[in-house]
Amino acid sequence: MAEEADGGVSSRAERKALEKAKILQRENEREIFRLVGRVLKKPESERSEEEAAALLLHRDTVEELCRRQVRRNVLKRKQEEVCDDADELKRKVRELAAAVKQAKHFVVYTGAGISTAASIPDYRGPNGVWTQLQKGRTVSSSDLSKAEPTFTHMCIRTLYKEMMVKHVVSQNCDGLHLRSGLPRHALSELHGNMFIEVCTSCSPVREYVRLFDVTERTSLHRHGTDRRCSHCGGELRDTIVHFGERGTLEQPLNWKGATEAAKKADVILCLGSSLKVLKKYACLWCMNRPASKRPKLYIVNLQWTPKDDLAVLKINGKCDDVMSLLMEELNIQVPVYDRAKDPIFSLATPLRLEEVNSHTRDVIAPPAGHEDCSGDTGDQAEATAVQGGWFGRGYGKGRKKKKAA
Repeated sequence: MAEEADGGVSSRAERKALEKAKILQRENEREIFRLVGRVLKKPESERSEEEAAALLLHRDTVEELCRRQVRRNVLKRKQEEVCDDADELKRKVRELAAAVKQAKHFVVYTGAGISTAASIPDYRGPNGVWTQLQKGRTVSSSDLSKAEPTFTHMCIRTLYKEMMVKHVVSQNCDGLHLRSGLPRHALSELHGNMFIEVCTSCSPVREYVRLFDVTERTSLHRHGTDRRCSHCGGELRDTIVHFGERGTLEQPLNWKGATEAAKKADVILCLGSSLKVLKKYACLWCMNRPASKRPKLYIVNLQWTPKDDLAVLKINGKCDDVMSLLMEELNIQVPVYDRAKDPIFSLATPLRLEEVNSHTRDVIAPPAGHEDCSGDTGDQAEATAVQGGWFGRGYGKGRKKKKAA
């Protein structure tokens, strides 16, 4: 028994010694990295003999730090915004216009960059949401009811009306495509719509369009809006698909429409998207086809995207500027957004009397002469049955707390 006890003590002592040796080794490696890093920051002419010898002694560390610096420089270049000069921009837009005219099935993919003109920040731009969070800055909650469709939104809607654009696939949750007048069947809002809440207890799913942001109390994996279905009494939920979630709603996501459009597309125009999320959706890119049989890809973005090398043409410019030149080349007039014609007012379902105080978000004010659907209006409009926090909340990816040392 005594021998067994001695053996146990010896084993524990060995483990502790081994663990201590590992800790000391890590500390030593960190100290070497710090030393080499300090020396590398100095001009070669200012390094002492001891410092030069240290670099020779720790060549592996020098190479690793150089590789890290190269990666940082590449990442920094990818985050920089680049603008084509005026002549280059016009030349590229003429090329894009020729492709649009010849296209038989023209599809548009849109990202946050088309809504920045409506004072809605993007995600990965210099002042984007994720960029600010990575710098340790706070991002305040935003109420977007005052935002209106931008010139680019109206251009896309006009191109659809002219039977040039066949389908629009959007990552945006701001509802501005819908408000521009683009029909629901021609739109796939892959990450949801901030104005729509649904009852999944009803079959088919019952949809309620509101005049305010329904995501005030929702976030990642928490989608209840604290309102109830007027038909079955089930809890209503938002339609937003956060990072780390898989969208399952048929509408407004409309994945069926998006995949069918991608299969038929011969020209795809990506507007204002980093494509870091969209690139993961293989069904949108037809990568299973030979390169010669894939849709021709045109990208409009100020920053690098992971699809740049596959694009026929990359246009470095702001979406509104590019679309203005494009519509001029196509000789198509673009109507200004008219709140009186905003479809959201005819689609909206009024809140019941007991729900009037169920939110604190600003309401989209209807134009003069239109009925206010923000609260009880007497006769309750029936919710539409469809077949089949967003901003300022659910920032889990960017707000991960560092583990305590």
